[in-house]
Amino acid sequence: MSLTDRSQGAAGAPATPPPGGRRHGPTVADIVRAVTSGPLPVRVTGYDGSAIGPTDAGITLSIRSERGLSYLLTAPGDLGMARAYVSGDLALEGVHPGDPYEALRVLKDELRVRPPALAEGLALVRGLGWERLLPPPAPPQEALPRWKRIMGGWRHSRTRDSTAISHHYDVSNAFYEKVLGPSMTYTCAVFRSPDDTLEQAQASKYDLVAGKLALRPGMRLLDVGCGWGGMVRHAAREYGVRALGVTLSRAQAQWAQAAIEREGLTGLAEVRHLDYRDAPREQFDAVSSIGLTEHIGVRNYPAYFGFLRNRLRPGARLLNHCITRADNRAPHRSGAFIDRYVFPDGELAGPGRLISEIHDAGLEVHHEENLRQHYALTLAAWCRNLVTQWDFCVSEVGAGTARVWGLYMAGSRLAFERNGIQLHQVVATRNGQDAVNGYPLRPDWLP
Repeated sequence: MSLTDRSQGAAGAPATPPPGGRRHGPTVADIVRAVTSGPLPVRVTGYDGSAIGPTDAGITLSIRSERGLSYLLTAPGDLGMARAYVSGDLALEGVHPGDPYEALRVLKDELRVRPPALAEGLALVRGLGWERLLPPPAPPQEALPRWKRIMGGWRHSRTRDSTAISHHYDVSNAFYEKVLGPSMTYTCAVFRSPDDTLEQAQASKYDLVAGKLALRPGMRLLDVGCGWGGMVRHAAREYGVRALGVTLSRAQAQWAQAAIEREGLTGLAEVRHLDYRDAPREQFDAVSSIGLTEHIGVRNYPAYFGFLRNRLRPGARLLNHCITRADNRAPHRSGAFIDRYVFPDGELAGPGRLISEIHDAGLEVHHEENLRQHYALTLAAWCRNLVTQWDFCVSEVGAGTARVWGLYMAGSRLAFERNGIQLHQVVATRNGQDAVNGYPLRPDWLP
């Protein structure tokens, strides 16, 4: 039986032939039928006029061009889907591109992909033409593959880290203002209630960090990987702390310094464009690392936490806030889409590895908290902002980059909800002589 006349089976509604009769070779619908099993949860339409799947599906996946099909065939999995989607050659109908969460949920839960049998696969390729296996150029939003990045330096060298950070954070401050909201905080918020606004939840997060660090007026705080200076400004404004932030993103540092001046915090708060390894070699009363650990590389944990320990005076506290794997045995490196479109060279470890490395750096771990569910709520709020401000965001960064962010944030929300990834805050101290650390018998930030 040929590919063009094999029975529909359980793959969904019959494939619709292109207008004017079936053309030579397999259609898009034939290909979808060949690589899936069970009922399709979505409608799939092709540039050739063919279609497959339930006509009343709430979501339609539209493959709009031969290039889009080539992306899917030459990079199976999330990378090929991302290339086709970001380039506009694949569209999701029934969801907004700023928040394709529902489409991702349905595809993850209900779509069953299977590799075709060898003979079937060869027949598909012959029918399509072997040239279809030549990958089209990747969209401009895509970073180089890992093996090519060596030209920019060894993994997690200063030069290569700077390039990776710039790829993600130097998109557009105006874009981030619309997506992140007034706080310009690109880390997990803390919700006392699901009804909290994003701004309330971000302020709660900063208050939680301040409480865990026992910040008081006159103390010196170092915030590494400080982003747009949210923690630095909050600590100075609300707690009278003299706070220094460092970031590898020049755009972030410029925005943060302008915000410090605008808010009248000059003299208390400062943000410098620096690699954390170049932060002042002095001891601080507290150190916060909120969202930087994901960028430094798991093999660099000993040096990283040793560096942070050396920036603490005896008895001072460290708070480390970062995304982790849910499983300590999971691979550290991210998947293809995240690595090529979102966080080049990003790595995550499990919470056990994280705590062990902090402990082995000579710090005493006192408290750990998982904020996984809070990050899902945070990402949902960012997606709502992107939807609301979609036209502005597209005008600022282009439709392809805006689609990257909608896809990334909605997918990450799903991963946090399903416990694929987590967010952990760890509090530790650098102990002084005779193990004196000033840490209370019970956490002093709790009621």
